[in-house]
This record gives sequence, structure tokens and C-alpha cells, in this order.
Amino acid sequence: MLSDVTATPSAASAPPASAEALVEVSHLVKRYGRFTAVNDVSFTIRRGEIFGLLGPNGAGKTTTLEIIEGLRRADGGQVTVDGLDVRRERRAVQQRIGVQLQATTLFDGLTVRETIHLFGAFYPSARSADELLREVALEEKARAKPKELSGGQRQRLALALALVNDPALLLLDEPTTGLDPQSRRLLWDTILRLRERGKTIVLTTHFMDEAQTLCDRIAILDGGRIIAQDTPSGLISLLNASATIECALTPAPGVQPPDLAGLRLLPDVSDVQAGAERVRLYSTRLEKTMTALFQYAEARGMSVEQIQVQAPTLEDVFLKLTGRALRE
Repeated sequence: MLSDVTATPSAASAPPASAEALVEVSHLVKRYGRFTAVNDVSFTIRRGEIFGLLGPNGAGKTTTLEIIEGLRRADGGQVTVDGLDVRRERRAVQQRIGVQLQATTLFDGLTVRETIHLFGAFYPSARSADELLREVALEEKARAKPKELSGGQRQRLALALALVNDPALLLLDEPTTGLDPQSRRLLWDTILRLRERGKTIVLTTHFMDEAQTLCDRIAILDGGRIIAQDTPSGLISLLNASATIECALTPAPGVQPPDLAGLRLLPDVSDVQAGAERVRLYSTRLEKTMTALFQYAEARGMSVEQIQVQAPTLEDVFLKLTGRALRE
């Protein structure tokens, strides 16, 4: 028998609502000619939390991150990091942050250990290479050259370089893009351990499972604007559903295709989304909706095929808010 499916919250509890803010972004605007990449974006990041910027490519995530880092100058609004204005005190801010870009250029002639020493030389004080190698699980690769590393190992090295100055704030831009599932999980584990050590982390991603697993709070961006902001479980609660039912309703010859208005009237259905070949129903009581769905199909000469049942996800939230899938 099928049982109700409930949404899974973040991997660990978020910091208390009263936690002190480390980053404050207020009415941020960035334009490129007539195109507005970031449009009146505001949010606050608390000390000791993982804050996610979730959205499709081109949503404004990287541009927002680069303004926080002091790499780009905003056309409007204000950003403060640890009480410092990024525009006026950029150098001081950059001493307090660590940055992992989408792609990091490494020196092929240096070993992993030598690369960490080189980056550490840019700061008045730096963490030891041995300590950083242990933290990102690269001790066995200390004498390897970057070209000898796998994609996941290169990303862990890039993370070690971002940590070399023991930053108060760590900014990770799409850190797991292009990695295999095992490498992604290893990097996730490292990020969660950093949060346990009290690090504040900002993460951009277009992977829903990544944001749902790692982030204490999430801002969903689309078209340069924040369209929703809350904890993962808070965002998923917008769906008013404990389960999603996705299936193909195939009519017999001469039978009309399924009527969305009729599907919305099924018991405990909070919403219905139609794709090209499949429909997705959001249910507050899975078993009752499933029974009614099969009865609906049988009464109208349809077959229920390719059925999938799962907990609602952030992908469903984005679909509800925008009318399209996150990765379209």
C-alpha cells in the first residue's frame, strides 16, 4: 500500500532567527547596457549558516556573488560584509572572504602543496597546507600536479585555496557543476563540516537536491529578481502538498484528452501542472488522490501510465512560481 510522502528539510537545522547578520544586501542593481542582470535584490545572511542562491543560468546568481566579492561594482544598492561597505572598503572585505569560482586556473608546474603555499603567501597570515589538505581530504595528492587530479579533486583543491586565509565568509559559485555523483557527495560532506566549524557559506547552484540538502535558507532568483526566500521546508510548504503524482493519462481512440479542470477537482488535489505528455498532481493525501485518479481515468476511457510518486521538491516550487522547470 502506498503511504503519504513528506518533504525532507535541510540536512541540519538552521541558525536561530536572532543570529547576527554577517552579510546584508540591500536593493542591489546591476545593469549591462539595457539589460538588468540584478534587479532590486535584497537579503541577509546570518553568521554560521549556509545561504543558497538558487536559479537557472542567467538568473543573476553569479553577478550577485561577484558584487559581494568586490569583483563587480553595483549600479545601485548596498552590500556590507561584517559591517564593511563592499564599495568603499573592498580590500578589507576581500581579506575576510574566501572565494571558489566556477573554474579555477591552477599552475601546472606546482604541486598541490606548493599551490596552497603560493595562495597563502598573498595574506598576512595563512593556514598550514597540511591542515587544509586534511580538511579537503587531499593528503594523498599533496605531491601531485593539478593535471593529475580528477575533477572532484580539483574542486576540493579550489576549496582549500578559498580557505587558506581562514575566512569569515566563504562564497562558492556552482561548486559541483560537472562532477560525478560521488565527487558531489564528497564536496557536500566537506561543506557541511565547514558549517559545523562555524563558517558562513554562500552557495550558488541550479541543482535542487544540492540546495535542499545543504542550505539553511534559500533565495530563488529568476530574471534578476528574488521570487521567493525561505528555508527549504518553508519554500516547499508553498505547494500545500505532501506528495506529487506524475503520470501519463493516455486516452483510448476517440476519447478526449484529460481535462485539467476535472483533475483539479479530484479529492485532496491542491494543484495540477500539465506538460507536453504528462500531468503532475499535487496532493495533500496521497492514497485518496491516487484512488480517485484511477477511478477518474477508468470512467473516461483512459489508462494511467508511467506513474511516479515522490515528495515535493524545490523544482516543484520553481515550477509553481514561474510556470516552467528550473533547467529549461
